[in-house]
Amino acid sequence: MTKTHSVTFEDVQRASERIAPLIHKTPVMTCSTLDGFSQTEASPDIRLFFKCEMFQKTGAFKFRGASNAVLQLSDEMVKNGVVTHSSGNHAQALALAAKSRNIPAYIVMPSTCPQVKKDAVKGYGAIITECEPNQQSRELAAQSIIDKLGATLVHPYNHPHIIAGQGTCMLEFYQQAEEMNVTLDALVLPIGGGGFISGCSIAAKALNPNVRIFGAEPANAKDAYLSFESKELIPNAKPPTSIAEGLLANLGPYAFPVVIDHLEKVFIVTEEQISDAMKMVWERMKLIIEGSAAVAVAVVLYNEEFRKLQGIRNIGIVLEGGNADLSSLPWLK
Repeated sequence: MTKTHSVTFEDVQRASERIAPLIHKTPVMTCSTLDGFSQTEASPDIRLFFKCEMFQKTGAFKFRGASNAVLQLSDEMVKNGVVTHSSGNHAQALALAAKSRNIPAYIVMPSTCPQVKKDAVKGYGAIITECEPNQQSRELAAQSIIDKLGATLVHPYNHPHIIAGQGTCMLEFYQQAEEMNVTLDALVLPIGGGGFISGCSIAAKALNPNVRIFGAEPANAKDAYLSFESKELIPNAKPPTSIAEGLLANLGPYAFPVVIDHLEKVFIVTEEQISDAMKMVWERMKLIIEGSAAVAVAVVLYNEEFRKLQGIRNIGIVLEGGNADLSSLPWLK
C-alpha cells in the first residue's frame, strides 16, 4: 500500500488552527480501577488515558471535522446550504457548523437513529429527511436533496477535510499527555467509516513514529476488520445493527490506505462486551458515553488477543461521544 495519502500532518495542523475558535479543548482523564482491570500478565503496568470527546460541542469529536470542512467552503458553494447523511453525531456536528455560518443544513438520517440524536439535530436548526437504515438509501436520499436544492455534500467521513479535522483530536491528546509527563505508546481507537482513526493515525505517527495503533470495531459490523486482514475493501454483507450505531458505516476509500499503513491490528468485540464496557465507564468513571465510545474500552478489557500483547504500558483511548439514548440503555433490556 502506498505511503502517500490525501491528508498530511500539515493539513491536521492547519485544521487545528482553523477550528480553534469554535471547538472545546476536551480533558484527559484516568481511572485506577480500569487500569487494574486492563492489566495482564503480558502487560502488567498498563495505564489508561481517556480523551473525553463526549465533552466536545455536539457531544462528539465529529464537530472537529464538520467545522474544518464547512469553514473551507466558499460562499458560492454554501449559498444553497449543506447536506449529509449520518446516524447522528456527524448530523449534529454539521448542523451546528452550518449554523455558525448562517446557512441551511439538510440531514439524511436512518429511521432507526435514537430519538435523542434526531432531537439534537433539529435543535441546531437542521432539516431532517429520514431513510431506510442502509448505505444505499442514505446516499440516494442525500443525492436527491443535492439535485433538488443544490446543497453541497459534506460527507461524514470520506473526505480529506473531515479526516484532517478529526486528526486535531490527537494533536490535543499528545499535547496534554506531554503536560502529564506521559508518552503514549499505544492507541486504541474506534473505527467505522474511518475518518476519525485515519486523521488521528496521521497525527499520532507524525508525533511518535513508534506508537502502536489498534482499531476497535463491533463484531456485528466487522468490515474494517475483514478489510484490514485481506488488504482489500470488503463492505458489510448486509446492513449491520449494533448498540455502537455510530460505527456501522463501511470503511471509506480515503481512510482505507491510511488504516492499512498505520494500524497494527483491528480487534472486534461482542455486543455484550460493548454493553459491559459502557456500563463500567458510567459506573466507575461517572462519565456518560455512548455505545460507539465503549468499543475501544471493550477491546482493552475483554479482547483476549489484545490482552496477550506484550510491552504496552500507556494506552490512549478516545471516548468519542456521549450521545447515549437514556431511554434504551443496553443493560436495562
